[in-house]
Amino acid sequence: LRQFVIEFLLITLYFPMQSTSGRDVTRKKFLLMGKSGSGKTSMRSIVFANYVPRDTERLGYTIDVERSHIRFLGDLVLSLWDCGGQDSFMENFLGAQRENVFNDVAVMIYVFDAEYKDDAKDMNYFRMCCESIAAKSPNARVFCLIHKMDLVPERHRETVFREQQAAVLRAGHSIEGQIECFATSIWDETLYKAWSAVVCSLVSNMGLLERSLETFCAACDADEVVLFERATFLVIAQAHTKPHTDAHRFEKISNIIKQFKLSCNKARAQFGSLQLQNSSLTALIDNFTEYTCVMLIASDRCAQPAIAAHNVQNARTHFEQLLEAQLREKQS
Repeated sequence: LRQFVIEFLLITLYFPMQSTSGRDVTRKKFLLMGKSGSGKTSMRSIVFANYVPRDTERLGYTIDVERSHIRFLGDLVLSLWDCGGQDSFMENFLGAQRENVFNDVAVMIYVFDAEYKDDAKDMNYFRMCCESIAAKSPNARVFCLIHKMDLVPERHRETVFREQQAAVLRAGHSIEGQIECFATSIWDETLYKAWSAVVCSLVSNMGLLERSLETFCAACDADEVVLFERATFLVIAQAHTKPHTDAHRFEKISNIIKQFKLSCNKARAQFGSLQLQNSSLTALIDNFTEYTCVMLIASDRCAQPAIAAHNVQNARTHFEQLLEAQLREKQS
């Protein structure tokens, strides 16, 4: 039954800690900021701690700063600072603790509650955060998530997002050109789309990786090849030879497979690979490099899962070397 559900969803839609002995490990500082109750800790728990959305209801408010260290793609450690959003904490971060909080930041993620789009105090805090980033970490990327969009009536979502995005860009004029906005919700694939963009900002020369995937996709006669980070199942890169109408399919697949992996864990089984074949497609999801998974989709009725798995096996070494080289370049 479980395989049938996964197969149906795939058709309709169309990284454990490892030893790094002998290799340099680089830390990248992530600030997760926004007013209290905006949903920062919930999204962090879903993406990095394997929570399901309904379980986040029991999470409490963040007190001061909660720090966690997350290994990503092997030699990169994300030092994630989940900052409490109560007024007293925000004033402390922007005052006495400004040097400590905003120094050496690689990425700041600021979360706005879509229900409170006219919150002047929150926007003022964001403006001050941007000014602190400009002064202390001028090369940092800033991602603004207009969150809890599921609580906005569907017919108004695009308007609410555009208005909030315009307000954010005005407030963040001190770091013009460094801000990117996303509409998100923990209840759909938009959360994975936004966080995939965040982590992709850490991979240098993404074009080279995508060109290698395009070559691999064509060599396999595949319709599409998608590269995921193994632990979070966030999308790193993709290539396709045939157009597809669903622009959000990658994030939907991230969500589906993440839930399938959690089901495997509850059954005390480890997810290794998944092969599906019917009259419409052949699909393979398999561990690829040490810290990634790959999905290969082919609509050719002659395609065989065993051949697809063999092609994946043969391509592993090339992509391992490519990803390691790109991370070293980004770290230097």
